[in-house]
Amino acid sequence: MTMLYALYGEDAADSLEKRLAVRAEHLARLQTLHDQGRLLLAGPLPAIDAADPGPAGFAGSLIVAEFPSQAEAERWLQADPYVAAGVFRSHWVRPFKQVFPK
Repeated sequence: MTMLYALYGEDAADSLEKRLAVRAEHLARLQTLHDQGRLLLAGPLPAIDAADPGPAGFAGSLIVAEFPSQAEAERWLQADPYVAAGVFRSHWVRPFKQVFPK
């Protein structure tokens, strides 16, 4: 049985350059989840109230996806290029129960 998990990473200070350097690799991993029908949503959290925050960068990233277990979701996040490149100062995984939309 699989379940949804929220994967969150909080960006480190001044990490925009690191984020941009590994973004293509990060997106490729998300595309794989999408192709497998396991990705509910994913995206960055702009550091300011703007769709394109420019040099202000991002505060973090959120992914909601299906995994067989929390341990598998944690392994997936640990292997993400954003984690390896030091984009995130902290990150976590929590079970997620979707209520809306059904």
